[in-house]
Amino acid sequence: MLIAFINKLKKESRNKMPGERMDVEEDKSNEDCVMPVRSANPIRAKSLIRDNLEKQASTLNSLHSRMPNIKVFSGTSHPDLAQRIVDRLGIDLGKVVTKKFSNLETCVEIGESVRGEDVYIVQSGSGEINDNLMELLIMINACKIASASRVTAVIPCFPYARQDKKDKSRAPISAKLVANMLSVAGADHIITMDLHASQIQGFFDIPVDNLYAEPAVLKWIKENIPEWKNSIIVSPDAGGAKRVTSIADRLNVEFALIHKERKKANEVASMVLVGDVKDKIAILVDDMADTCGTIVHAADRLVEAGATKVYAILTHGIFSGPAISRINNACFEAVVVTNTIPQDGHMRDCPKIQCIDVSMMFAEAVRRTHNGESVSYLFSNVPY
Repeated sequence: MLIAFINKLKKESRNKMPGERMDVEEDKSNEDCVMPVRSANPIRAKSLIRDNLEKQASTLNSLHSRMPNIKVFSGTSHPDLAQRIVDRLGIDLGKVVTKKFSNLETCVEIGESVRGEDVYIVQSGSGEINDNLMELLIMINACKIASASRVTAVIPCFPYARQDKKDKSRAPISAKLVANMLSVAGADHIITMDLHASQIQGFFDIPVDNLYAEPAVLKWIKENIPEWKNSIIVSPDAGGAKRVTSIADRLNVEFALIHKERKKANEVASMVLVGDVKDKIAILVDDMADTCGTIVHAADRLVEAGATKVYAILTHGIFSGPAISRINNACFEAVVVTNTIPQDGHMRDCPKIQCIDVSMMFAEAVRRTHNGESVSYLFSNVPY
């Protein structure tokens, strides 16, 4: 009987006019979800419909497993930057309560469910660095043991980054220790900006995205220094030569560097200028400024060598100790920093300090990471 049925179907299909469709029995329960499948065999048509439904269901499941909902939490070090990031992303900041017990232990309470979520924790290495670092570690661990799908630490200014090598006997490599602590706490990914030394990325066994402030710096120079084509980019030490040459190449201007010798930490003994800055606008570029002894001495050296104006552009403006008074008394036209560290208080105390907002770069890095996209676009472009 089966053979007779098949022969009958073949005969009917041969008798159909060219271009005429055969009726297909549709699965009424799925008629709103799947388009009818053309087939001469009703049994085959149902099978194809069922396969399509299963394929769509598996695709949806894989998308949900690959892209959980996003949650962004802020530590106490830089809530303003975290708020700017979530405003850019169009989401609300996650609920978290941080407090200290009477013996100064840090306590963190995550105020909403993070089960299966893609979590981002924004905490910069500024202010009370040790307390903020401990707070970040506790927040990472709290989210991890609450079954978060992935925990990413967004650290605009990486703490202990200057202690990245054993430069004398019995010296610690504290940056490596911080990397180990973040990994053990449960961090799956790190997003940071302008590490003091790029090899710090190698201290981690997890992915590290080291963003650059360079695109934002280039944009600021072109918009705020009218005679930037007559400028020279200067590195205050030999270690920043690569950063300076990259900016000089993109602006198509010359570069110079200053060789410094230190007697001890935070004290500069002598400076030698390599390059010609006479009758040019000198732009000092460095990754961070702490007590500002280096850049103030460098500015004086540049003026002595004939520079008409001196600007300083720094990614991380730490400005500890006598830094503000030194800048106020120095010959800078402006000292430009990014907001990887809170700068409101510094800008009130020193009118020469100006701030570049880099929150859009971190927000775009978070969005691209969440969606599984490449972040290399941010290495040479400012997102708008």
